[in-house]
Amino acid sequence: MNKIRMMGAPTDVGASRRGASMGPAALRVAELQRGLQQHGLEVVDGGDLAGPANPQQPPVQGLRHLDQVVQWNQTVYAAVEHSLRAGEVPLLMGGDHALAVGSIAAVARHCREQGKDLRVLWLDAHADANTSHSTPTGNIHGMPVACLLGVGPAELTGIGGQVPALQPQQICQVGIRSVDREEKRHLRELGVRVYDMRHIDEHGMRVTMEQALAGIGPETHLHVSFDVDFLDSALAPGVGTAVPGGPTYREAQLCMEMIADTGRLASLDVMELNPACDVRNQTAELVVDLVESLFGKSTLIRRPEGPY
Repeated sequence: MNKIRMMGAPTDVGASRRGASMGPAALRVAELQRGLQQHGLEVVDGGDLAGPANPQQPPVQGLRHLDQVVQWNQTVYAAVEHSLRAGEVPLLMGGDHALAVGSIAAVARHCREQGKDLRVLWLDAHADANTSHSTPTGNIHGMPVACLLGVGPAELTGIGGQVPALQPQQICQVGIRSVDREEKRHLRELGVRVYDMRHIDEHGMRVTMEQALAGIGPETHLHVSFDVDFLDSALAPGVGTAVPGGPTYREAQLCMEMIADTGRLASLDVMELNPACDVRNQTAELVVDLVESLFGKSTLIRRPEGPY
């Protein structure tokens, strides 16, 4: 695998609850870099990106902190694009999930330029497909999927130079279990493929991931946008918008290992880790464990034709 470049985006301007800005530091305390390096991976920590502070203002026309969210996403876009051009695997440490607009827009542009097939796996408890008209809060971290699919303020949908940045068939959501009333209709209209927790309950994580990863091939650039609240809240309390009933530890490990088995993971977001809600950094340590699995950690050396 190419060199992995860690980059922190310490902000929570897209959320109403403070604390996700401390996520990058918590991942460093949990020794993310060392955890990946012990598997023979080359990992550099590029430090934290800089952006505007959280003004803690109410929403304006259904959008909270739009200017600040745009500035942060422009910075993230530039950093991810630079890393991809250098042949690296960008690992963005959030920060709230609104930052995925800049990150994925940069990946999408890179794939268009390189002739790669883009597949985005969105691991999350929330669909993040709200708009300024459907949102009950105005928080833009609930809108990045809609923005990437071309629905939202032009300052965000236009990042990357093409609107929409993504086509519906390029993104697949797994683990969804919290969708606002109007957002459900909007999600259907957008045409996003969603494997919610009922689907996982009925079919299991293995079948779900086989379906989510179907069609990935040698020319696929696989981007994973991992919101930590994807995990069950009893397992991972260190998030600002915890939702019970998510994947168990073993289900999450299987999800990550099956992604790693494709050999196509080429960029990653780790979002919404909130140490202010955590217990002795246990969520950050769990996230590091799962990210190691995403990059190939396994119990045994496995063969395609057999169990090991």
